[in-house]
Amino acid sequence: MGILTYLLGFILIFNITLGISIIFLERKDASSTWAWLMVLLFIPIAGFFLYLIFGKPISKRRIFTWDTKVRLGVKTAVQSQLRALEEERFIFKHKNITKYEDLIYLHLRNDDAIFTQHNKVEIFTDGEEKFNALIQDMEKATDHIHLLYYIIRSDRLGKRIADVLIKKVNEGVEVRLLYDDMGSRRVSRKYIKRLRNAGAHVEAFFPSRIPKVNFKINYRNHRKLAIIDGKVGYIGGFNIGDEYLGGSKKFGYWRDTHLRVFGDAVRDMQTRYILDWNQASRNDILYDERYYAADPAGDVGVQIVSSGPDSDWEQIKNGYIKMIMSAKEYIYIQTPYYIPDESLRDALRIAALSGVDVKIMIPNKPDHPFVYWATLSNVGDLLEAGAEVYIYQNGFLHAKTIVVDGEIASVGTANIDVRSFRLNFEVNAFLYDESLAESLLEAFNEDIKLSTQMTKKLYDERSLGIRFKESISRLISPVL
Repeated sequence: MGILTYLLGFILIFNITLGISIIFLERKDASSTWAWLMVLLFIPIAGFFLYLIFGKPISKRRIFTWDTKVRLGVKTAVQSQLRALEEERFIFKHKNITKYEDLIYLHLRNDDAIFTQHNKVEIFTDGEEKFNALIQDMEKATDHIHLLYYIIRSDRLGKRIADVLIKKVNEGVEVRLLYDDMGSRRVSRKYIKRLRNAGAHVEAFFPSRIPKVNFKINYRNHRKLAIIDGKVGYIGGFNIGDEYLGGSKKFGYWRDTHLRVFGDAVRDMQTRYILDWNQASRNDILYDERYYAADPAGDVGVQIVSSGPDSDWEQIKNGYIKMIMSAKEYIYIQTPYYIPDESLRDALRIAALSGVDVKIMIPNKPDHPFVYWATLSNVGDLLEAGAEVYIYQNGFLHAKTIVVDGEIASVGTANIDVRSFRLNFEVNAFLYDESLAESLLEAFNEDIKLSTQMTKKLYDERSLGIRFKESISRLISPVL
């Protein structure tokens, strides 16, 4: 009895000490603080280890040293564009874009995201089509190939990509591959060694000192970028692996959205890549004009917007909210996870209550169970406000798209959840173009045909078991 008393006393003191650290020393937001305190209360010992894996912050000074923007001249270009907007000297190619000048200004101020107007953008919603196009563009490369993916598998698609990269290295093309060490933890060492031995430059973002064992769940690079010869760029949701071609028995068809970009915006994608590469590698990419060889193409307005834990601002989330609050007619959203914070939740509810047609589409199956149940819990608030919720049935929905009023849209890597907004590195293309917005709207409507609608009546008839799972998941959602 005495030993048990001492043990309980030790656990109590330990939990109180850790709780004080979370509240007073690390300055987390209130919802995250309460979530971790609940974890410590209900699972005291295991909760400590969960906190070390999921919750422990890492000093930004130790892992974030972004200084390349100054060297690449980004700051100067941003200040010049800001002054032109402030002095009403900026010339828009399409007059209807002027109504979104405040959104453009926000991204300039908030993220140094330069607004470009000479772009051509192609949309992919199928993995086979996206990777066929990417491989064809890599086959044509004459100077360099820059790839950044959160997940790389050493499966058939991964091998196909590696074969092309090795072939291009042998042709004298400079090849760089950057992958996230956690997301790509299942990629084989043999795969990476083969690329390096061939002469490709390969780096892991935020790697663990122990191969294949990485407890650093937060601060992951969730971006997906490809830039070939500085002329064409890819950005969106597809990772490299057979499952993204629909080759997974668990998920079936993989529905995602990706963009192929020509024009001035490729320069901004290249800058994003160079920033990330220089953070992960000891061999910095220095400024060279050949990396910025994009020619003007088309007339699509684009801003490449990044966000991550290296900033106190949640740039992509702020862009989402600004888009939502600008809506007059409709807001269509596709996201695999819907776990918004209070600000974004309120923005969508206010829009729906104001008569804006709000539709959101989510998957019918989980790739992360707690996240899935938290998503189902959160859509109830939208149903209460009059929004329509659709459950995609034709495989797994992984697209991260927002379309507003047939004029602006966003496609990229950021989910609607705390992890994307605060803990991971993300990148989105904000698009100012009626034809692209219309194409994304058509894709959404085609997906509705493959979905079932979650009505208020069906939602209210959920079983007690489902409600219990949702309640637990929603309670811990700030730390998912």
